[in-house]
Amino acid sequence: MNAMDGILVLVADEALNTDIDRVVAAAGLRTVRGSDPSSRRVWTSAAVVLVDGAAARRCAARGLPRRTRVLLISAESPSPADWEAAVAVGAQQIVTLPTDDGELLAVLADAAEDRIGVGARGPVVAVVAGRGGGGASVFATAIAQAATESLLIDGDPWGGGLDLVLGSETQPGLRWPDLSLAGGRLSYPALRDALPKRHGVTVLSGSRVLSGDRFSNDIDAAPLGAVIDAGSRGGVSVVCDVARRPTAASEVALASADLVVLVTPADVRSCAAAAATAQWVTAANPNTGVVVRGPAPGGLRPVDVARIVGLPVLAAMRPQPGIETVLERGGLRVRPRSPLGRAGREVLSVLNQNPHLENVTESAA
Repeated sequence: MNAMDGILVLVADEALNTDIDRVVAAAGLRTVRGSDPSSRRVWTSAAVVLVDGAAARRCAARGLPRRTRVLLISAESPSPADWEAAVAVGAQQIVTLPTDDGELLAVLADAAEDRIGVGARGPVVAVVAGRGGGGASVFATAIAQAATESLLIDGDPWGGGLDLVLGSETQPGLRWPDLSLAGGRLSYPALRDALPKRHGVTVLSGSRVLSGDRFSNDIDAAPLGAVIDAGSRGGVSVVCDVARRPTAASEVALASADLVVLVTPADVRSCAAAAATAQWVTAANPNTGVVVRGPAPGGLRPVDVARIVGLPVLAAMRPQPGIETVLERGGLRVRPRSPLGRAGREVLSVLNQNPHLENVTESAA
């Protein structure tokens, strides 16, 4: 569901919904309804969010980020419980309908004006390894290089640094420890200009942590969510390398993604580990598929991997020749016809043409 140009309505009362429909129609916007946001992305991308007291409390309990234009809708004068719910979810005001329909219309009209001239959001891809050393960082970099314009985000503070994969470790620009963010909105052009860029990819990575240094690459969920949202609002492809462990930041990255890519080598032990990883990954975002990385020493086919892991195959790739040497000497630059280049484009094709994976065949590639 894409609520970017619409109103997300989380209101149970039918009479209130009738009043809401009348005001929304006057503003020229569409309505998307539900009992709860289906994902963090739906919550953050809606033009306006309308909630009743019960929905406000549920959204607050889920830890959804604070955002602008959240209104609590009531049929009567607000009670103390309504005010508590509004504060909990970060609602800017309480609107009583039909009495205050003019106030609601003003907010919706402002939202409609803000949407004029706004380009489409860029897609968000989260990449996670099925097992330790499974190749998620390399494949995330390959996807970023396959996109026309991309923001590559290092969401794994234990991964050694995406700047080493990309070869941007000596490039000037900000790293995670340099950003002081508490969430909220960021300007993508300003962020892009402040970050290193290499091979057409803008990258936000951690800094070097050497023996004896203080560990400083911890990533908080709110800043990560703000950076992902900024890139998507900026219209570029956002690719996030996600830590293979359930943390608050990992959950945000997975929930924010249009597509989650689980990377696994094509051997039995790796697939068994990937099946375990898939359990918590799909709980955060069911729109998840697997990329199978060769070689297959026991002859496992992509369809076998799909059966073991329990996910559809997005792409299967042969081994990338000379990958170890390339990573040691200047970083990864993916050629279009290489195994990584082909697989990266296949994933972007699935994302752009068919973002819902129920139609992706298990025997893909």
